[in-house]
Amino acid sequence: MTASDWLYENFEPAGSSIGFRVRAKLDEVQSPFQKIEIFESTDWGNVMLIDGAMMVTTRDNFLYHEMMSHPALFTHPDPKRVVIIGGGDCGTLREVLRHPGVEQAVQCDIDEQVTRMAEKYFPELCESNGDPRAEILFDDGIAYMANCAPGSLDVVIVDSTDPVGPAEGLFNKAFFESCFRALKDDGILVQQSESPLVLLDLIQAMRAEMGKAGFTTFQTLPFPQPCYPTGWWSCTLARKGQGFDFREADARAKPFATKYYSADIHKGAQSLPPFVAEALRAD
Repeated sequence: MTASDWLYENFEPAGSSIGFRVRAKLDEVQSPFQKIEIFESTDWGNVMLIDGAMMVTTRDNFLYHEMMSHPALFTHPDPKRVVIIGGGDCGTLREVLRHPGVEQAVQCDIDEQVTRMAEKYFPELCESNGDPRAEILFDDGIAYMANCAPGSLDVVIVDSTDPVGPAEGLFNKAFFESCFRALKDDGILVQQSESPLVLLDLIQAMRAEMGKAGFTTFQTLPFPQPCYPTGWWSCTLARKGQGFDFREADARAKPFATKYYSADIHKGAQSLPPFVAEALRAD
């Protein structure tokens, strides 16, 4: 490889691609579940691909990890028990554990190799893995949620890959029913929900499945994500009844630094572009 080589992910549903200039391929492993590759880029640090899809870069991962965790944790009145399904790169776990009120954070990812690669090539994402509040499991997240005690969790974060392969079962009514049952009455489910620019139908379908599982209120928050198709991504929150007013004063006074999330970013993300708001209004 030379410094002029480029790495692309072609995204068929949008007829588009994302690319990074790379210097070298650092590693590759075929796990029992998927192919994981690590590249060194010229401008974006290390890049992880899973089955050819961009997963994380050193330069822009904070956008995703902060938005997958802090909006939900600052919306819940007092989150103590959090479960992350997926999240093998451990970045979302790190963000969750920045909240001093969290007493336990369980991360359950089916593929141990993702975490081992993250430990080696994205060590900054794994800096909270040794936190005594953290429990890292390598198991089937669908089965884990099905076996959770009813009403035992405050927040469930589904930090999954696209709804194909190992993650396909994380986007349907049966899985969301398990989450609904495991959450307390004021609990929050948050799921990565793809690009609102080209996959609005997927967001609509996901919210419909959440509704069938018993959730009654939803909030989709867009955010920039350069390494994902279209460069614009989202997370979707679901609750059993309450709205989505967040603890703004606490967010402004948070005792930790963030690179993207803030109380003002949170407020801004709640104002959807008209075409997204119109598409989701039926919910």
